[in-house]
Amino acid sequence: MEREEDARLLREKYKSLEVLTGRDGLNTIAESDCDILLNSLIGMIGLEPTYRALKNGTDIAFANKETLVAGGEIIMGAARESGAALLPVDSEHSAIFQCLQGNADNPIRRILLTASGGPFRGRKRDFLEQVTPEQALKHPNWTMGRKITIDSATMMNKGLEVIEAKHLFDVSADDIEVVVHPQSVIHSMVEYRDGSVIAQLGLPDMRVPIAYAFSYPQRMETTSGQYLDFKTLRELTFEEPDIATFGCLQMAYDAVAAGRGYPVVLNAANEVLVAAFLEKRIRFTDIQDNIQRILERYKGGNVENVDDVIALDKETREVTRNLI
Repeated sequence: MEREEDARLLREKYKSLEVLTGRDGLNTIAESDCDILLNSLIGMIGLEPTYRALKNGTDIAFANKETLVAGGEIIMGAARESGAALLPVDSEHSAIFQCLQGNADNPIRRILLTASGGPFRGRKRDFLEQVTPEQALKHPNWTMGRKITIDSATMMNKGLEVIEAKHLFDVSADDIEVVVHPQSVIHSMVEYRDGSVIAQLGLPDMRVPIAYAFSYPQRMETTSGQYLDFKTLRELTFEEPDIATFGCLQMAYDAVAAGRGYPVVLNAANEVLVAAFLEKRIRFTDIQDNIQRILERYKGGNVENVDDVIALDKETREVTRNLI
């Protein structure tokens, strides 16, 4: 639990239940003895418990992309050192993971990371300047948390996923291409050097990647009872993302290319700005505009361990709040 008050209410209602709170609670859970740990935290708060769990040798079903954005090299290093597995739960990264199965000795040409385009696909800057949180939270295909839904609307979510995929699959960001696919039926694809493209398809249902992470390498039956019907599937379309309008995607590519602390700054500024937009303190377009300003102010610096990431994250949040 994040709030002590919520934890107190649960303890009173369920006397036999152990309820943990805050950073210490997360770290206690991360270092507990278990077969697999699901990390579906939102934001940078997931970094330290992920690192501790991996150091402990625990496999992680992973849905906390901000952790890999901010501390990818550190996290993947801990996984390699302990031999623990990071099993992706995000639909796109689960799709890529599935497309790579059985092809360990086959170099890939590129990863095709699909994006729905969010609620404002096809819109231009003048429209986006008037967008409300209520409009931005209406995703056309997926039901998600508030922060990730706004990230989808700005296309920052796809930028964060590019950085996450770079670390998870040990490829260059230049080998990851974002393709807008409004139907959200193809969840991502992998193209091999012979030109063959392997895709993972399915209904937009998060139960599928969650189940696969927990049952890997087996597949369990999900409880939805709904399956893709090709007899009624009329079209699968693809578009190039509008980077000129949705600048967050390009900023993510630029940040990962710059390396050092730039992805940390990108992520921290975005988290603060998204929260401010949801509180109606800034405009929708202020999110990407202010991220750009903060990235331009950052002078760079080495980020070598978890403490460095946490310190830079804290500093960037303070800079962002002052800018707002």
